[in-house]
Amino acid sequence: MATRVATLPGVNAPVSAGIALPAFTLWWREVVRFYRQRSRVVGVIASPVLFWLVIGSGFGTSFRSGDAAGQSHYLDYFYPGALIMIVLFTSIFTMMSVIEDRKEGFLLSVMVAPVPRSAVVLGKVLGGTTLSTIQGLIFLAFAPFVGVHIGFTDFLLVVLVVFLVSFALTALGFAIAWPMDSTQAFHAIINLFLIPLWLLSGALFPLSGASGWLRLLMRINPLTYGVEALRGLLYPASPTVTSLPTSLAAIALFTFIMFALCFLMVNRRTTKPAA
Repeated sequence: MATRVATLPGVNAPVSAGIALPAFTLWWREVVRFYRQRSRVVGVIASPVLFWLVIGSGFGTSFRSGDAAGQSHYLDYFYPGALIMIVLFTSIFTMMSVIEDRKEGFLLSVMVAPVPRSAVVLGKVLGGTTLSTIQGLIFLAFAPFVGVHIGFTDFLLVVLVVFLVSFALTALGFAIAWPMDSTQAFHAIINLFLIPLWLLSGALFPLSGASGWLRLLMRINPLTYGVEALRGLLYPASPTVTSLPTSLAAIALFTFIMFALCFLMVNRRTTKPAA
């Protein structure tokens, strides 16, 4: 099978325009790099689990999400939100590797290599997406403790929702990290997005009980549709504000917009004024 070849201006050597191999290499590097750092793995899983148990047990039966079966305790209601929290933390903070790669010179080596820049975006984003999806699905092991027993079809839909949310959030983290050269600045900007994005997703309190202006913010928050989709799949008897097809469409649109933003940022050409 013939490989499409391009030539850089002023360079005689042909340049391969393949995407799959470079993207796979960067994806594999992200996965290996993460799981070699055991403290990151433990922290990403342990923090949301403790948060889920402490907050859920603190509210206890004082919180009622309605008369839906299986959600009389706050731990039940909070479970989808805790799952999204794991995905959020892993997706966003995995993209700090963009800044680290720039400091180490690895990113420069990749950018001058004869590979399309779309492969850089795809490989890095897919790497973070894989990690956050795996971490989120590990958290599903706690599902039986909150009375969640889902069939195979619903499980595949849960995997799809977690993957789409992971991909969108990883792309968001990539877009924020790309122009930065300081991890401290990355943390500051991320905290500006991270907490409000999660708090206004319906993870802690239902959209139906929020005040008017909060309800509006929650409706335009793409994470709301991820939480709603998971809640509908994990608790079929529980009332949801949006249907599953609507939630999936909103998440898919958010995913496409975030990936397109990353692609545009990486391919943006900057020119320096002549001396």
